[in-house]
Amino acid sequence: MSDAQKTFRDLLHAQRVWDVDLPVFVPATAPPAPLPLFHLWFAEAVDAGQLEPHTMTLATVDAEGHPDVRTLMLHDADERGWHFATHRTSAKGRQLAAHPYAALGFYWPVQGRQVRVRGPVTACAPAESRADLHARSTGALASALVGRQSEVLGSYEELNRASDAAWERARTEPEADATSWTRYVVDPHEVEFFQGDARRRHLRLRYRRQDAAWERELLWP
Repeated sequence: MSDAQKTFRDLLHAQRVWDVDLPVFVPATAPPAPLPLFHLWFAEAVDAGQLEPHTMTLATVDAEGHPDVRTLMLHDADERGWHFATHRTSAKGRQLAAHPYAALGFYWPVQGRQVRVRGPVTACAPAESRADLHARSTGALASALVGRQSEVLGSYEELNRASDAAWERARTEPEADATSWTRYVVDPHEVEFFQGDARRRHLRLRYRRQDAAWERELLWP
């Protein structure tokens, strides 16, 4: 083993998990549907000081059926599902067009909590996608106007030029449209809430859609 590998492994093994007081979760008191519990846990993550609690992982599959994952922001969670947005021309946009099913993962380590969401994905209408784009910050609009997400970049200078032009346009044309920007909704067929425990007696509560109702069940950790 090289010295660099040993240094890394020692550092890795020295890390500790949830060296904080974790909240108590009583699954029997959970609501009959997952959305209210997600709203509650999100609010509690914010109150606990969790950094960027609205970030999540999005997993899709590519043309070969291989998994692909990245981190992005949640835009909403309502009775329709969990919302996010991206360019439909991006890698994830193309993957969702071919295989409109996804998994989401939220991790809030300050409370030892995870939430997993799985289900089919629907692209929103253009009007809703435009509204999503213009509800965001000037920087977010500028980033969307740059476009070409997931394409090969020739040089960082090329990105700088495109970004400067996009920022200028976003400031002077706040209603500018990025036609490929698309809002998506994950219709939850399965939602799991994970509460970590210092003694590894983790609680996992899974909601599964059964017609118009939800079935709740505990899972072994």
